[in-house]
Amino acid sequence: MERELPVCPVETTLMLISDRWKVLIIRDLLGGTKRFGELKKSIGNISQKVLTAKLRSMEENGLLTRKIYPEVPPRVEYTLTETGFSLKTVLDAMFSWGTEYKKKNS
Repeated sequence: MERELPVCPVETTLMLISDRWKVLIIRDLLGGTKRFGELKKSIGNISQKVLTAKLRSMEENGLLTRKIYPEVPPRVEYTLTETGFSLKTVLDAMFSWGTEYKKKNS
């Protein structure tokens, strides 16, 4: 069952990266594959429950893939898909804008 996407492209983008946690997950995965613990540590003040929910949502939306290794304890790795990686330009623009804003307001 396909869901209907918003008419506005900006709204579609916001639907996919709707909060700071998803943006920070993308930021961290732009550098390559990471394990759950690495993501939790690098993102900072995020609960395990919230991180799990955000990762699952992003996987459902095709932004990242999850690979589970049959080991004890289980090892799970997350990697951006091509679609997820294509958001790099959006994050780069946010970085530039944030840098300029900080210069003007500090």
